[in-house]
Amino acid sequence: MKKFAWIFGTVLIVVLAGIFWYKFYFVFGEGVKAGSLNYFVKKGIVFKTYEGRVVQEGFQSPTAGGLQSNEFRFSVVDEEVAGKLERASGRFVELRYKEYNGMLPWRGTSNFVVTEVLTIKDEASSGDSALPYDQ
Repeated sequence: MKKFAWIFGTVLIVVLAGIFWYKFYFVFGEGVKAGSLNYFVKKGIVFKTYEGRVVQEGFQSPTAGGLQSNEFRFSVVDEEVAGKLERASGRFVELRYKEYNGMLPWRGTSNFVVTEVLTIKDEASSGDSALPYDQ
């Protein structure tokens, strides 16, 4: 009976550890998002984390007939990436991110964690403006 309890306990611990890893550390998706960096802050009560929001071009609608801006909310763990984003508010950014199945309090309040800043551009100097201007 003792041997069965040890085997059952070991299997239970391994299964629970596997579920925990899958929920919080398995990278579900990776990708790149681009848009205007709306805000970037460090906040929290116990765990101070970096949180941000990028507003992308276009609109999305969760309900028929409604419109809202297309936003990408994310967290940042790396201090170097956070330093770049702190100086890029209001500018066009391209961000590489990882998507997890669950969030951890010390990793941020989002399932999306930005791992790299690919480009930072000043929208005013892009030259792609559709607005006419006088010369």
